Amino acid sequence: PALAAILGVNCAGYLIFRGANGQKDAFRRDPTSPEVSHLQFMQTKRGTKLLTSGWWGLARKINYTGDWIMGLSWCMLCGFESVVPYFYAIYFAILLVHRSIRDDHMCKEKYGEDWEKYKDLVPYRFFPGVI
Repeated sequence: PALAAILGVNCAGYLIFRGANGQKDAFRRDPTSPEVSHLQFMQTKRGTKLLTSGWWGLARKINYTGDWIMGLSWCMLCGFESVVPYFYAIYFAILLVHRSIRDDHMCKEKYGEDWEKYKDLVPYRFFPGVI
């Protein structure tokens, strides 16, 4: 049962990671494609579009969330007797938080006031309803 649960955690992370990145890629290639034409977006003054629905409406860095969940599942394979196997998940979380802060700063410079509007539309960074 534990191995099946860990596999489920890994699959959930993979689904989030690949689903989000695939959706963004498909939207960039052809926003009129039936696969992504239903998605809502915010038109920026730069002429680009920021997704505000689908995976990207849930959280601004939802792909990071999936990536971290997969990494956590790899640590879980070592059991729960020691924190040592979880150093990777802890390190990776710190790395992703730091990266998201840098990304947020770069996006603020890139999009200006549009970025603040976007953050109002998609308020969560990693976990919908949490953070």
